[in-house]
Amino acid sequence: MSKLDPKLAERLRSNADGLFCAVAQQRGTGEVLMVAWMDGEALYRTLTTRKATYYSRSRQSYWVKGETSGNTQYVHEVRLDCDGDTVLLIVDQKGVACHTGTRTCFDTDILLSDSVE
Repeated sequence: MSKLDPKLAERLRSNADGLFCAVAQQRGTGEVLMVAWMDGEALYRTLTTRKATYYSRSRQSYWVKGETSGNTQYVHEVRLDCDGDTVLLIVDQKGVACHTGTRTCFDTDILLSDSVE
């Protein structure tokens, strides 16, 4: 059971596994760094520690971003979307965000772009 404020918990819309989407965005640049999963407890931990805390579906456990790698996310702001099923974390990313060793999880495959390269 999460210690999350009951009013906030009531607004959250989780999937069948009790999870909702969390998007991490770099403060200042708006760069989307990664997407992960949270539940009420992970959100509570993030709000109280300012350390991005997520829920691993494969390990069935909580993890703090950068706890072992040193690539931490300090959370400056957390926003809930209009449907209550996604949170946006505005963070300062130290080091890389992606587990593959890249700055962001969204810099490898561009499926559509108007930019000229």
